[in-house]
Amino acid sequence: MEKNWSGDLRELEGAWNSLCFGKTEERMRMACFVKKWPTGGAPGGMERHAMTLYRDLAKRGHEIHVFTMNTNNDNVSEVEEGNLHVHLFQSTASGAAAENLWETFIVMNTTTPFDIVHTESVALAPRRALDIPQLAASWHGIAAEAIHSDIVNDLLRKPGELRSDELQQNLFGRMSRIVEEVKFFRSYKHHVAISDYVADVLRTIYEIPLRNVHTIYNGVDPNFQPNPDKGNRFRTKYQVPATAKLVFGTAGRLVRDKGHPLLFEAFSEVMKAHPDVYLLVAGSGPWLDRYKKLAPNVICLGPMPPSELTDFYNAIDVFMNPTLRSQGLDTTLLEAMQCGKPVLATRFSSITWSVIINSDFGYTFSPNVEAMVAAMEDVISQGRTSLEAKASTRQEYAKLMFTASKMGSAYERLFLCMKDDKYCMYPLPQDSCADIKHSLPANPAR
Repeated sequence: MEKNWSGDLRELEGAWNSLCFGKTEERMRMACFVKKWPTGGAPGGMERHAMTLYRDLAKRGHEIHVFTMNTNNDNVSEVEEGNLHVHLFQSTASGAAAENLWETFIVMNTTTPFDIVHTESVALAPRRALDIPQLAASWHGIAAEAIHSDIVNDLLRKPGELRSDELQQNLFGRMSRIVEEVKFFRSYKHHVAISDYVADVLRTIYEIPLRNVHTIYNGVDPNFQPNPDKGNRFRTKYQVPATAKLVFGTAGRLVRDKGHPLLFEAFSEVMKAHPDVYLLVAGSGPWLDRYKKLAPNVICLGPMPPSELTDFYNAIDVFMNPTLRSQGLDTTLLEAMQCGKPVLATRFSSITWSVIINSDFGYTFSPNVEAMVAAMEDVISQGRTSLEAKASTRQEYAKLMFTASKMGSAYERLFLCMKDDKYCMYPLPQDSCADIKHSLPANPAR
């Protein structure tokens, strides 16, 4: 996206993060619906997105009320963080939100109407959305993308391995779900896509009008930044040999759909040819015990809170995301890039259109063992010095596109635009990119 773009933001097809929105004196009262809000433990990707976004909006002076479920089975009903007010409700036996969540929102909205309502996916049900005019929904994954994931998983079956009953049932069920989604998505007026690919699917398959689809990438905490000293201490702590030729790293839920069967097999082959190459695994899940069998070349760190992940990223040479889900925009990729690290990820459009848009930022592979091994061999042959040469380029791009501040300012402007048309024009007098020293790289042809 060119820095000198101008026009009606509702006509913008690229990411709002690429623009520079100035400060506003106008304050809004927002209601935000999220399926889960952790009051303890390490949150998942969507929860981290919600917490990061709403905390940033609250710091900007907006009054944020989050309506969500308490997933810890305790008696906590309210969490207060300055302008951020989290209202926690117990879930029903089926895991759905309790009816009093909606009733509480209605009472508060009747007493002092909210300027904007935002929902993470279908946390606010479609039947409720019809009654709210100033509503935006953020989509982290949609049924149309899941079809590709089903294909990938089926292709990974071993010779003689039967197709799972679940997959056979999903073939028709997934198609039916897409049709239903296309119908009920129209209940939400504004749609926020967290990747360029999701935006394209919403406009083409889901037939959402261009002016109602807005691309805003996820943003991550600014504490993720290069710090070689922290990385060295982390390696020492977890006994990574000083003679290690290269250190790969992966983080997240260690489950099948995150690609860990693929990574396990690929690295099993790579470490035979390169006994001085290591893999750090941060996370928990069924594949943790399997990874432990590859010691000492695989070092299992267990689950790590976001506050410790900075040290982890700084300790590795390359971050790997072998996901088999062609959906969303994984925050781990953005965090690693903000720390200046190259990323090695599955070649899905959600990743190549928005994150690894050229070879300066990382490498991609088709979701099969042979392709992953070849990609890892290519990275190993380049060596640590070559990989570090583009660190500043990766960090600069991440600062331009993937920070909490860039995400927060984009959502703020969208909500202002929904409230008052005058904010839909860009640039306004307060908008300036004067502090940006580097132009954005052009996205490749699609």
